Amino acid sequence: MSFCRILLTALLFLPFSLIAQKRQERAGEFYFSWGYNKEWYTRSDVNVSQPELNTFYTLHSVHSHDHPGWDEGLFSTPISIPQYNYRLGYFFNRKKGWGLEINFDHTKHIIQDNQLIEVSGSFNNKQTDSVIRFSESNGFYYYLNNGANFLLFNLVKRWNWQESPSGKFKLDALAKAGIGPVIPHVQNSFFGQANDAGFQLGGWNMGIEAGMRATFFRRVYLEFTNKLDYARYSGLKVYRGEASQAFGTYELILSLGVTVAAGPKHMQ
Repeated sequence: MSFCRILLTALLFLPFSLIAQKRQERAGEFYFSWGYNKEWYTRSDVNVSQPELNTFYTLHSVHSHDHPGWDEGLFSTPISIPQYNYRLGYFFNRKKGWGLEINFDHTKHIIQDNQLIEVSGSFNNKQTDSVIRFSESNGFYYYLNNGANFLLFNLVKRWNWQESPSGKFKLDALAKAGIGPVIPHVQNSFFGQANDAGFQLGGWNMGIEAGMRATFFRRVYLEFTNKLDYARYSGLKVYRGEASQAFGTYELILSLGVTVAAGPKHMQ
Protein backbone atom coordinates (compact mmCIF):
# COMPACT_ATOMS: atom_id res chain seq x y z
CA MET A 1 0.00 0.00 0.00
CA SER A 2 1.39 3.37 -0.97
CA PHE A 3 2.01 6.17 1.48
CA CYS A 4 -0.86 8.17 -0.05
CA ARG A 5 -3.33 5.36 0.56
CA ILE A 6 -2.19 5.00 4.18
CA LEU A 7 -2.53 8.74 4.70
CA LEU A 8 -5.97 8.79 3.08
CA THR A 9 -7.16 5.86 5.24
CA ALA A 10 -5.93 7.57 8.41
CA LEU A 11 -7.67 10.81 7.52
CA LEU A 12 -10.93 8.99 6.83
CA PHE A 13 -11.00 6.96 10.05
CA LEU A 14 -9.47 9.50 12.46
CA PRO A 15 -12.68 11.56 12.87
CA PHE A 16 -14.69 8.42 13.62
CA SER A 17 -12.09 7.33 16.15
CA LEU A 18 -12.24 10.70 17.92
CA ILE A 19 -16.05 10.62 17.98
CA ALA A 20 -15.97 7.14 19.53
CA GLN A 21 -13.61 8.38 22.24
CA LYS A 22 -15.79 11.38 22.98
CA ARG A 23 -18.87 9.22 23.41
CA GLN A 24 -17.31 7.29 26.32
CA GLU A 25 -18.28 9.99 28.84
CA ARG A 26 -21.47 9.41 30.82
CA ALA A 27 -23.92 12.31 31.16
CA GLY A 28 -24.72 11.71 34.85
CA GLU A 29 -23.11 10.63 38.11
CA PHE A 30 -24.46 9.06 41.32
CA TYR A 31 -22.71 9.55 44.65
CA PHE A 32 -23.09 8.56 48.29
CA SER A 33 -21.14 9.65 51.35
CA TRP A 34 -21.06 9.09 55.10
CA GLY A 35 -19.35 11.36 57.61
CA TYR A 36 -19.43 13.20 60.91
CA ASN A 37 -20.09 16.76 62.01
CA LYS A 38 -19.57 19.46 64.64
CA GLU A 39 -22.09 22.25 65.44
CA TRP A 40 -22.37 25.64 67.11
CA TYR A 41 -25.84 27.09 67.78
CA THR A 42 -27.23 30.59 68.17
CA ARG A 43 -29.06 31.50 71.37
CA SER A 44 -32.80 30.99 71.09
CA ASP A 45 -36.15 31.36 72.87
CA VAL A 46 -38.21 28.31 73.81
CA ASN A 47 -41.96 28.96 73.87
CA VAL A 48 -44.04 26.51 75.94
CA SER A 49 -47.82 26.18 75.65
CA GLN A 50 -49.79 23.97 78.08
CA PRO A 51 -53.48 24.83 77.60
CA GLU A 52 -54.67 22.09 79.95
CA LEU A 53 -52.69 23.75 82.74
CA ASN A 54 -53.52 27.35 81.69
CA THR A 55 -49.78 27.82 81.37
CA PHE A 56 -47.95 29.71 78.64
CA TYR A 57 -44.37 30.93 79.06
CA THR A 58 -41.07 31.64 77.28
CA LEU A 59 -37.52 30.73 78.21
CA HIS A 60 -35.44 33.61 76.87
CA SER A 61 -32.07 33.47 75.11
CA VAL A 62 -31.08 29.95 76.09
CA HIS A 63 -27.59 28.64 75.36
CA SER A 64 -27.29 25.23 73.69
CA HIS A 65 -24.50 22.90 72.59
CA ASP A 66 -23.99 19.77 70.54
CA HIS A 67 -22.65 16.33 71.54
CA PRO A 68 -20.24 15.11 68.82
CA GLY A 69 -19.71 11.57 70.11
CA TRP A 70 -17.02 10.83 67.52
CA ASP A 71 -14.47 12.29 69.97
CA GLU A 72 -15.37 9.64 72.57
CA GLY A 73 -14.19 6.54 70.72
CA LEU A 74 -15.46 6.48 67.14
CA PHE A 75 -14.35 2.89 66.48
CA SER A 76 -15.74 1.47 69.72
CA THR A 77 -19.39 2.48 69.17
CA PRO A 78 -21.94 1.90 66.37
CA ILE A 79 -21.35 4.33 63.51
CA SER A 80 -24.83 5.87 63.95
CA ILE A 81 -24.32 6.92 67.61
CA PRO A 82 -22.07 9.99 67.05
CA GLN A 83 -23.27 13.04 65.11
CA TYR A 84 -23.25 11.65 61.59
CA ASN A 85 -24.35 12.80 58.16
CA TYR A 86 -25.05 11.20 54.82
CA ARG A 87 -25.49 12.49 51.29
CA LEU A 88 -27.18 10.74 48.37
CA GLY A 89 -27.03 12.65 45.14
CA TYR A 90 -27.06 12.64 41.35
CA PHE A 91 -25.30 15.02 38.97
CA PHE A 92 -27.75 15.09 36.08
CA ASN A 93 -25.29 17.22 34.09
CA ARG A 94 -21.68 16.27 34.86
CA LYS A 95 -20.25 18.66 32.29
CA LYS A 96 -21.93 21.74 33.78
CA GLY A 97 -21.80 20.41 37.34
CA TRP A 98 -25.48 20.55 38.28
CA GLY A 99 -27.01 17.99 40.62
CA LEU A 100 -29.69 17.14 43.18
CA GLU A 101 -29.06 15.74 46.64
CA ILE A 102 -30.75 14.26 49.71
CA ASN A 103 -28.81 15.79 52.60
CA PHE A 104 -29.27 14.50 56.18
CA ASP A 105 -27.47 15.64 59.33
CA HIS A 106 -27.92 13.77 62.61
CA THR A 107 -27.12 16.73 64.86
CA LYS A 108 -27.61 16.90 68.62
CA HIS A 109 -28.98 19.98 70.37
CA ILE A 110 -28.90 20.21 74.18
CA ILE A 111 -29.79 23.19 76.35
CA GLN A 112 -26.76 23.87 78.52
CA ASP A 113 -27.18 22.52 82.05
CA ASN A 114 -26.85 24.79 85.08
CA GLN A 115 -27.42 28.12 83.30
CA LEU A 116 -29.56 30.99 84.55
CA ILE A 117 -32.52 31.67 82.24
CA GLU A 118 -35.17 34.39 82.33
CA VAL A 119 -38.73 32.99 82.21
CA SER A 120 -41.80 35.14 81.53
CA GLY A 121 -45.45 34.29 80.96
CA SER A 122 -48.38 32.89 82.90
CA PHE A 123 -48.59 29.85 85.14
CA ASN A 124 -52.12 28.70 85.95
CA ASN A 125 -53.32 32.15 84.81
CA LYS A 126 -50.83 33.93 87.10
CA GLN A 127 -48.30 36.23 85.47
CA THR A 128 -44.63 35.78 86.29
CA ASP A 129 -41.24 37.11 85.25
CA SER A 130 -38.37 35.40 87.02
CA VAL A 131 -34.97 33.78 86.63
CA ILE A 132 -34.51 30.03 87.04
CA ARG A 133 -31.49 27.78 87.20
CA PHE A 134 -31.96 25.38 84.29
CA SER A 135 -30.48 22.14 85.56
CA GLU A 136 -31.54 18.51 85.73
CA SER A 137 -31.19 18.56 89.51
CA ASN A 138 -33.71 21.43 89.52
CA GLY A 139 -36.25 19.58 87.33
CA PHE A 140 -35.20 21.00 83.95
CA TYR A 141 -33.64 19.38 80.91
CA TYR A 142 -34.13 19.70 77.15
CA TYR A 143 -32.57 17.21 74.76
CA LEU A 144 -32.76 16.84 71.02
CA ASN A 145 -29.98 14.38 71.76
CA ASN A 146 -31.12 11.56 69.55
CA GLY A 147 -31.15 14.18 66.90
CA ALA A 148 -32.22 17.66 65.95
CA ASN A 149 -32.04 15.91 62.57
CA PHE A 150 -31.89 18.26 59.57
CA LEU A 151 -33.19 16.82 56.28
CA LEU A 152 -32.66 18.93 53.16
CA PHE A 153 -33.40 18.50 49.47
CA ASN A 154 -30.53 20.35 47.85
CA LEU A 155 -29.62 21.83 44.50
CA VAL A 156 -25.87 21.27 43.98
CA LYS A 157 -23.29 23.11 41.82
CA ARG A 158 -19.78 21.77 41.24
CA TRP A 159 -16.73 23.52 39.78
CA ASN A 160 -13.61 21.61 38.72
CA TRP A 161 -10.46 23.30 40.07
CA GLN A 162 -7.71 20.81 39.38
CA GLU A 163 -7.43 17.47 37.59
CA SER A 164 -4.46 15.21 36.91
CA PRO A 165 -3.65 14.35 33.27
CA SER A 166 -4.79 10.75 33.86
CA GLY A 167 -8.07 11.90 35.43
CA LYS A 168 -7.44 9.76 38.53
CA PHE A 169 -7.34 12.78 40.84
CA LYS A 170 -9.74 15.72 40.84
CA LEU A 171 -10.25 18.66 43.16
CA ASP A 172 -13.68 20.29 42.99
CA ALA A 173 -15.46 23.16 44.72
CA LEU A 174 -19.06 22.59 45.78
CA ALA A 175 -22.03 24.79 46.68
CA LYS A 176 -25.40 23.50 47.90
CA ALA A 177 -28.71 25.05 48.96
CA GLY A 178 -31.99 23.50 50.00
CA ILE A 179 -35.00 23.21 52.25
CA GLY A 180 -36.74 20.34 54.04
CA PRO A 181 -38.30 19.01 57.26
CA VAL A 182 -36.72 18.48 60.67
CA ILE A 183 -37.29 15.12 62.40
CA PRO A 184 -36.26 15.63 66.02
CA HIS A 185 -36.19 13.20 68.91
CA VAL A 186 -37.81 15.24 71.70
CA GLN A 187 -37.01 14.63 75.37
CA ASN A 188 -37.53 17.31 78.02
CA SER A 189 -38.63 18.27 81.50
CA PHE A 190 -39.86 21.68 82.68
CA PHE A 191 -40.49 22.36 86.37
CA GLY A 192 -40.12 18.64 87.05
CA GLN A 193 -42.75 17.61 84.48
CA ALA A 194 -41.29 15.26 81.84
CA ASN A 195 -42.71 14.46 78.41
CA ASP A 196 -43.01 11.11 76.68
CA ALA A 197 -39.80 11.11 74.65
CA GLY A 198 -39.87 10.16 70.97
CA PHE A 199 -39.31 11.06 67.31
CA GLN A 200 -41.66 13.39 65.47
CA LEU A 201 -41.93 15.72 62.50
CA GLY A 202 -41.23 19.03 64.12
CA GLY A 203 -41.01 21.87 61.61
CA TRP A 204 -38.70 22.83 58.76
CA ASN A 205 -35.18 24.03 58.00
CA MET A 206 -33.20 25.58 55.18
CA GLY A 207 -29.48 25.62 54.62
CA ILE A 208 -26.53 26.51 52.44
CA GLU A 209 -23.28 24.54 52.25
CA ALA A 210 -19.91 25.09 50.58
CA GLY A 211 -16.67 23.18 50.51
CA MET A 212 -14.15 21.06 48.63
CA ARG A 213 -14.20 17.50 47.28
CA ALA A 214 -11.01 15.55 46.46
CA THR A 215 -11.67 12.48 44.26
CA PHE A 216 -9.12 9.66 44.04
CA PHE A 217 -8.97 6.95 41.34
CA ARG A 218 -12.21 8.35 39.83
CA ARG A 219 -14.38 6.58 42.42
CA VAL A 220 -13.52 7.49 46.05
CA TYR A 221 -13.70 11.00 47.45
CA LEU A 222 -13.14 12.98 50.61
CA GLU A 223 -15.41 16.00 51.13
CA PHE A 224 -15.06 18.83 53.65
CA THR A 225 -17.79 21.48 53.87
CA ASN A 226 -19.04 24.39 55.97
CA LYS A 227 -22.79 24.74 56.45
CA LEU A 228 -25.23 27.38 57.71
CA ASP A 229 -28.69 26.15 58.67
CA TYR A 230 -31.80 27.84 60.04
CA ALA A 231 -34.39 25.58 61.68
CA ARG A 232 -37.87 26.36 63.06
CA TYR A 233 -39.29 23.72 65.39
CA SER A 234 -42.98 23.64 66.26
CA GLY A 235 -45.39 21.28 67.96
CA LEU A 236 -42.62 19.71 70.03
CA LYS A 237 -44.12 17.51 72.70
CA VAL A 238 -43.86 18.64 76.33
CA TYR A 239 -45.88 17.61 79.36
CA ARG A 240 -49.55 18.26 78.43
CA GLY A 241 -48.58 20.70 75.73
CA GLU A 242 -46.21 21.79 73.01
CA ALA A 243 -43.08 23.87 72.55
CA SER A 244 -41.60 25.85 69.68
CA GLN A 245 -38.10 27.09 69.01
CA ALA A 246 -35.95 28.53 66.21
CA PHE A 247 -32.17 28.67 65.97
CA GLY A 248 -29.30 28.99 63.56
CA THR A 249 -26.47 26.48 63.20
CA TYR A 250 -22.91 26.66 61.95
CA GLU A 251 -21.67 23.20 61.02
CA LEU A 252 -18.40 21.58 59.93
CA ILE A 253 -18.73 18.28 58.02
CA LEU A 254 -16.15 15.71 56.90
CA SER A 255 -17.36 12.84 54.70
CA LEU A 256 -16.01 9.85 52.79
CA GLY A 257 -17.89 8.86 49.66
CA VAL A 258 -18.04 6.92 46.41
CA THR A 259 -19.14 8.13 43.00
CA VAL A 260 -20.26 6.18 39.92
CA ALA A 261 -20.84 7.51 36.39
CA ALA A 262 -24.36 6.82 35.15
CA GLY A 263 -26.87 7.85 32.53
CA PRO A 264 -26.58 7.92 28.73
CA LYS A 265 -23.22 8.42 27.05
CA HIS A 266 -22.53 11.74 25.39
CA MET A 267 -19.77 13.42 23.40
CA GLN A 268 -17.16 15.00 25.64
